[in-house]
Amino acid sequence: MTMNITTPTSDQIAKKNVAILVLAQAILGSQMPMIFIIGGLAGQSLASNPCFATLPISLIVAGSMMAATPISAIMQRWGRRAGFFTGAAFGALGGVIGAYGLYLGSFPVFLLGSLLTGVYMSAHGFYRFAAADTASEAFRPKAISYVMAGGLLSAIIGPQIVKATSQVFVIPFLGTYMAVIAVNVIGSGLFLFLDIPKPPAPRADVPRGRSRLELLKTPTIAVAVICAMVSYALMNLVMTSTPLAVVGCGFTENTAADVVTSHVLAMYVPSFFTGHLIARFGVHKVVAAGLLTLTAAGVVALQGVDLENFFVALVLLGLGWNFGFIGATTMLAGAHDASERGRMQGLNDLLVFGGVTMASLASGGLMNCSGGNPVEGWNAVNMAMVPFLVLAGGALLWLALRPKSVEC
Repeated sequence: MTMNITTPTSDQIAKKNVAILVLAQAILGSQMPMIFIIGGLAGQSLASNPCFATLPISLIVAGSMMAATPISAIMQRWGRRAGFFTGAAFGALGGVIGAYGLYLGSFPVFLLGSLLTGVYMSAHGFYRFAAADTASEAFRPKAISYVMAGGLLSAIIGPQIVKATSQVFVIPFLGTYMAVIAVNVIGSGLFLFLDIPKPPAPRADVPRGRSRLELLKTPTIAVAVICAMVSYALMNLVMTSTPLAVVGCGFTENTAADVVTSHVLAMYVPSFFTGHLIARFGVHKVVAAGLLTLTAAGVVALQGVDLENFFVALVLLGLGWNFGFIGATTMLAGAHDASERGRMQGLNDLLVFGGVTMASLASGGLMNCSGGNPVEGWNAVNMAMVPFLVLAGGALLWLALRPKSVEC
């Protein structure tokens, strides 16, 4: 059953909100490539065991997973703006504590800052849902796609900030974490201009919608969640290890930043037309294209560790994530009612970022501890994608082959 959020007769308000969220994605979103470029390298410099190099990134994602339900509940009760301000505040606090951990040379303190940064990441993930709140059914996939496209600027801004700040102080990466604080403080001002009404408080005589278990038993929702989990987790699995692999294979940190830049550009540039592709070809075909592109990324990465292999594989990885994740988000946004929004979107992000947490934890172990050298570790990371791609592809095929008359 497809449930629609209340739609306005005009998308003027939706377009205004989308413009604000695009800017927020560009400014506040730049924190994500910054963290993914330096998080593993900073962790490697602080951790006593190289297998834990990517633990800071894992804790960011774990924090996001734990914060998904509370942040969603805040937005359900007090509105999107309150949730986004909360996320930015924790992003700044995580930057402060992360910088202090680097100053002390303390891995535990640095990890605490990473965990708190996860609240920012969780709130950031709701931008795509906020874009759909005031959009008509026709504009909804484009609204989601445009907001994701704001990451194009973040893909440029974030790595350039890393290049400009990572070696400013004697302590490597301290300047970058100071910049993270500024990004959150400046970017949060945009939320003052959002015009998204709070969901109405449910009355006692109004149905409260399906339970979480009932929602997950809905085939369209179940497949959307699986595809979102796999697309995001596999992207994170490979991207988290990329700076370690690039530097480990003899290239510089700036080269690693350039590879990540190309990846994040590939994540967001397609967003300018992903919504149009969904409208023209259907969401299931776009998600399938995303899974196939993720497969191609792994194939290219396994062909060698020349610089062009890293660039091509990471571009394909970003493109596959874009189609898979935006497609899955669009599937989910049209499959639940406004009264179910808080519980479903919170549950979705809890599951998605739970999968991403496991992927980022596995990434460091596979990269640094599954082989005798960086090449073997990099190959192990990419081979680990196979079973999950089979799972998501099988789920999508099962949904497509279901009789159209069956309730979904």
